[in-house]
Amino acid sequence: MSYYNLISFAGIFIIMGFAWLLSTNRRLMNWRVILWGVVLQLLFGGFIFLAPAGAKVFLVVNDMVIRVMDCSLEGARFLFGPLATTPGTASAKGEISFGFILAFQGLPTVIFFSAFVAALYYLGIMPFLVRRFSTAFSYLTRISGAESLCASSNIFVGVESTLVIRPYLEHMTRSELLTVLTAGMATIASSVLGFYVSILQSDFPSIAGHLVSASLLSAPAAVVISKIMVPESESPATLGVQVNPHYEKESGIMEAIVNGAYAGVKLLVGIVALLVAFLGLTALINLITTDFGSYINGWTDWNVDWTLEGILGYIFYPISLILGIPPEDAVHTARLIGERLILTEVKSYQDLAVLIGEKTLKHPRSAVITAYALCGFAHVASVGIFVGGASALAPGRRGDLARLAPRALIAATLACLMTAAVAGTFCSKYYILASF
Repeated sequence: MSYYNLISFAGIFIIMGFAWLLSTNRRLMNWRVILWGVVLQLLFGGFIFLAPAGAKVFLVVNDMVIRVMDCSLEGARFLFGPLATTPGTASAKGEISFGFILAFQGLPTVIFFSAFVAALYYLGIMPFLVRRFSTAFSYLTRISGAESLCASSNIFVGVESTLVIRPYLEHMTRSELLTVLTAGMATIASSVLGFYVSILQSDFPSIAGHLVSASLLSAPAAVVISKIMVPESESPATLGVQVNPHYEKESGIMEAIVNGAYAGVKLLVGIVALLVAFLGLTALINLITTDFGSYINGWTDWNVDWTLEGILGYIFYPISLILGIPPEDAVHTARLIGERLILTEVKSYQDLAVLIGEKTLKHPRSAVITAYALCGFAHVASVGIFVGGASALAPGRRGDLARLAPRALIAATLACLMTAAVAGTFCSKYYILASF
């Protein structure tokens, strides 16, 4: 274990301490939730990164995702030809790739994975996995059945996870609602997993396995951070009760696939809209701040980066160090973590791929830790998506959800950072060599 592994381990508790400082009741801590949440992350992290059997499982999962993702591109190649052919490969007609084009190689995977997950739901595979994870969470942490089910569901799906607890949303406590929002923003949906893999795979071959691992680690992290920031002071209606997922099953598997594909189209349009809007607005803000900052730099002889990404990079620099990232790389990774808060994880993963491809990062562990830190929907746009979705299902709680929204964004960001610290704790030379 290196010096940086120890820093990452300490970072887990520093991040929890920061959440405690922001807590609504610092004296009312549920130590069972905190203890088991941390233990679950460390056990899973140790199994994946250290145990020989875990390493084999990791590589098998990575290979499975890559193979499935390759299948997902068949439809895109049929429609777009060489535009959808990934770099370094040739299409079935022998057409050479024009390079990585996000719209034709990344976004179509969203539709495929959405349909694929819908089929798994119809076949009962997804509900079975969600119930198993939910049972484990409820038994070990003693949180309510509804919030445990939602946190478990978020390992596999995104904003749809609130649908599985729809009958219970109106009667949830404020602490439960924060857990629901935090778990949604601290994890990623399986429907976009292939999308992120397509961005990073050429520069980070084992990224699929790491993203799956990050999704599993982030669920207990979200529970821990949310319960520290808003401790449970009421009596949840489903405390000690095993709750079954609530969803409407289609009449046949073809209907499930069709509905899943249409849902994927909506998600794809949402991703495109957010990228266009936020990239444009950020460019406008940067135009103003850089013009203003240039005068300040001129008066003071400073060399400050006044772009929004640069300012956030300065803020997140000490946090990058806490995660166990070497100082020479922390400048770049802090910028990516701050950038995700505004521009979504899509842009941050694209920039991470550039840093890896150009060998800007001096230490490979920096790329691994950053990949975990970025693995979540913890950005400004998702606040509206998750709060709006939950409010539509529980109109009577709209006020509580709106008030909890900023706190949920902070909690989700801390949960993602906690996941990254766990990864940094166990990141060894073996895994670094196997990852690149």
